[in-house]
Amino acid sequence: MILLSFLIAIYFYPQMPEKIASHWNSQGQVNGYMSKFWGLFLMPFISIALFLLFIIIPKIDPLKKNIEKFRKYFDLLIIFIFIFLFYIYTLTILWNLGITFNMTLAMVPALGILFYFVGIVTEKAKRNWFIGIRTPWTLSSDIVWNKTHKIGGKLFKIAALIAFSGLFFPKYAILLVIVPVILVALYTIVYSYFEYKKQKK
Repeated sequence: MILLSFLIAIYFYPQMPEKIASHWNSQGQVNGYMSKFWGLFLMPFISIALFLLFIIIPKIDPLKKNIEKFRKYFDLLIIFIFIFLFYIYTLTILWNLGITFNMTLAMVPALGILFYFVGIVTEKAKRNWFIGIRTPWTLSSDIVWNKTHKIGGKLFKIAALIAFSGLFFPKYAILLVIVPVILVALYTIVYSYFEYKKQKK
């Protein structure tokens, strides 16, 4: 997918305007532009950086043995992330070729699928320093880690389903995507703290 991104950038470079739409507001309207070069090549470069990061993480984590316990799900998450990035890149290319659509609504199903799989990985993740709900309390206890990730995984799946509902409520689509995920993140942080205190008692 990374190689394909570069090939697409090279192929469409002559056809693109000097300024490329690169950012959209909550209503799916363009509100940001980039130069042609960065508009076409930024995402492929970001993908390379992420690819290298994902290779390094399992090698440098002090708890890398735990990563191996859910490595299958970690690898699938990497694939999902790159599919997601390639999808965004494709939407950007299509828009700048003159095919207009509501970008926010086009993003909703992709985000919903990604959040749902994040929920699956969260449930399967074992204690490590890079992947999962990493708070001082989850990293200090396997019990707190497991309990927090069990409930966190379920909540991420619920957030994913709420995100999908944005397709039926276009005006509130961005809120239905972002707000549930923020609430899940905040809840799991607080939950891990109180669960740690409970375990200490």
